[in-house]
Amino acid sequence: MKVSVVILNWNGCDMLRTFLPSVIRYSKSEEVEVCVADNGSTDASVEMLREEFPCVRIIVLDQNHGFADGYNLALQQVEAEYVVLLNSDVEVTEHWLEPMISYLDGHPEVAACQPKIRSQRQKEYFEYAGAAGGFIDKYGYPFCRGRIMGVVEKDEGQYDTILPVFWATGAALFIRHADYREAGGLFFAHMEEIDLCWRLRSRGREIVCIPQSTVYHVGGATLKKENPRKTFLNFRNNLVMLYKNLSDEELNKVMRIRTCLDYVAAFTFLLKGQLDNARAVMRARKEYKQICPSFSSSRKENLRKTSLNPIPERIKSSILWQFYVGGCKRFSQLSDLKG
Repeated sequence: MKVSVVILNWNGCDMLRTFLPSVIRYSKSEEVEVCVADNGSTDASVEMLREEFPCVRIIVLDQNHGFADGYNLALQQVEAEYVVLLNSDVEVTEHWLEPMISYLDGHPEVAACQPKIRSQRQKEYFEYAGAAGGFIDKYGYPFCRGRIMGVVEKDEGQYDTILPVFWATGAALFIRHADYREAGGLFFAHMEEIDLCWRLRSRGREIVCIPQSTVYHVGGATLKKENPRKTFLNFRNNLVMLYKNLSDEELNKVMRIRTCLDYVAAFTFLLKGQLDNARAVMRARKEYKQICPSFSSSRKENLRKTSLNPIPERIKSSILWQFYVGGCKRFSQLSDLKG
């Protein structure tokens, strides 16, 4: 099998009914299989799939293992050369796979890629969490070609070039199975794709966006943008990611500045009356300090395997400074990157 499109599902019966038909319709090939990995659902997902989508391969996991372990376990049962980690709330388009298959076939140095991600709710606009490829700043803040902070651009073809990126979105992550295994797979939910791509990129493997392929992502279907739980996970996991991947020379300095920036973020939430989000930031910092030692072996392995430092797609400045002080609201305005 050349490609396995793997959708991780947990109690998403309605979501599958809505979006799975487009995946089946536009993924028809003898070289492609569509799989749904059911993460211990308690609704009628598995029964519905067997009755309404008999062409779909079902991987039944014994319980809800969470996002990262769910995918890691599911991919152990997949043998394809390429795998696509596809969210259940993604609508794909005709010929969405061909450009990505063709590019990876012709570029063995590339480990992973993503299509152009547009919003399923506002189809002329990029989608917040993927857009046309992901980047990261010096202090660990992610942004996209087509989305900086909360400003999402309208897609007018301005980012239709194939471009090396720092991270590819987990909503539609197309990756060589061998690279996924070698990098150790996913570690946690929220920031998980950035963490995986950082490992791949630091080891000399490339990540690209292929805008010739387009999909539409609902986004926020699991946790809304301002949900305190999501705030907690994003801040905690971002700190863990920095700890795992930053060089010895950078770690202490970056973490000192991040401490200040996180306190500013918590204070900003307070000013907005979002007390739960402010508490979530502080709780994230506290838990990071508690769990940090458990990632020391991962950090040592990552540093030992690093062959590319600095990574070109990690900008050397602060995206917060460029956005709030420099007035850069569009990716094309950034001084560090153009594309």
